[in-house]
Amino acid sequence: MSALARWFLVNGYNVAGYDRTSTPLTDTLSAEGMSIHFQEDVAQIPASFLADPAQTLVVYTPAVPKTHAEYIYLTENGFTLQKRSQVLGFLASRMTTIGVAGTHGKTTTSSMVAHLLRQAGVNCAAFLGGITQNYGTNFLLNEPADDLSTVICVVEADEFDRSFLTLFPQYAIVTSTDADHLDIYGDHNSVLDSFAAYVSQIKPTGILFQRQGLALADKTSAQVRTYALNGDAHQPAAYHAANLRIERARFVFDLVYPGGTITDIRMLIPGFHNVENAVAAGAVALEAGVSPGAVREGLTTYRGVRRRFEYVLDTDEIVFIDDYAHHPAEVQAFLSSVKALYPDRELTVIFQPHLFSRTRDFAEGFAESLSLADHLILLDIYPARELPIDGVTSDLILQRVTSQSKRISTKEALPDVLREIKPTLLVTVGAGDIDQQISALKILFNTNR
Repeated sequence: MSALARWFLVNGYNVAGYDRTSTPLTDTLSAEGMSIHFQEDVAQIPASFLADPAQTLVVYTPAVPKTHAEYIYLTENGFTLQKRSQVLGFLASRMTTIGVAGTHGKTTTSSMVAHLLRQAGVNCAAFLGGITQNYGTNFLLNEPADDLSTVICVVEADEFDRSFLTLFPQYAIVTSTDADHLDIYGDHNSVLDSFAAYVSQIKPTGILFQRQGLALADKTSAQVRTYALNGDAHQPAAYHAANLRIERARFVFDLVYPGGTITDIRMLIPGFHNVENAVAAGAVALEAGVSPGAVREGLTTYRGVRRRFEYVLDTDEIVFIDDYAHHPAEVQAFLSSVKALYPDRELTVIFQPHLFSRTRDFAEGFAESLSLADHLILLDIYPARELPIDGVTSDLILQRVTSQSKRISTKEALPDVLREIKPTLLVTVGAGDIDQQISALKILFNTNR
């Protein structure tokens, strides 16, 4: 949403908006010239927008409930309302689109692709789902072009509410098709059907880059290329990592592609899953005309996305990392990578479940992945757009976790709990508002040094 808001602002439109809570991002958007309010109140919408419905476009995310007072007012008073995905689809349709989809990894992979193109001098725009560390934004503006089809538009193609079905990409990456958003889809088969519909919309002259093992090849008329973390001796992926190792807490690998090998790519961001994301990003960049040398340079200078394996503290006394993971597979990938990087330290995990329905649907999966922790601290469920569900609490996960040290804590009690544990390796994990605890925890550990 904020990337779209920025596009309209830099193109000369007045922009106002609502969000549920104030965050550093909304503070930045306000400083850039947007009028943002946080109370569900029609009177908070600037009068100039309300005065002329015909000249006001209302862009909304399906995360806004239909009972929202402002949504009801705008719907009933002649305003044009379009979903975020509809507007994004319209803008992307004017350019050559690279769509990055998947239940995990799409934010990192799409921002990697955008960075590779930008570093190589390719005229590109990007609408991303997170704030890139390289550019400090989730939106990259292209240079003016007489023919917009010569501009590459990198889009994070979101499966939530089937939003990605507004996109018709030239190139598409699909990282994963696991069960998620079951409050929207109902079951995993519906998720798979949605991804099948998405890849069927790739232009016939385009290419699908799918993670090896996904069953999408027969769903598209485009070419299909596979990628993977490791090469399979029996059925090797067209693009894969080789000679993967950890050197001085950095992942280093060679990228094998149909035309050769790019050697000694040293990643600034950790994680086995991020190496796999880098393989996908490198694959599509090569196809888009970026040279192997530029791919290597881009991947070695890519600094990641905020709240994706983001180091908060890295000292002799404590390593503190924050991550947005909110699905069992994401948590598993993140924690496994952390433990591989720091095998001699006990791992303390603070996890905030996201959504009552997701907690209910994946309690066993969360428990399995969180059992990688030596010390687990669970916060209450972050509700986001949902009302409570009877019997669904963080205890559903806690009771299934096999770690010996596990507990539920309030946010207020976290400092006391951490003083007791005295962690040397700490991670905060979740997609809710757990990131708002980071500053206080950072101060806590700096004070205790």
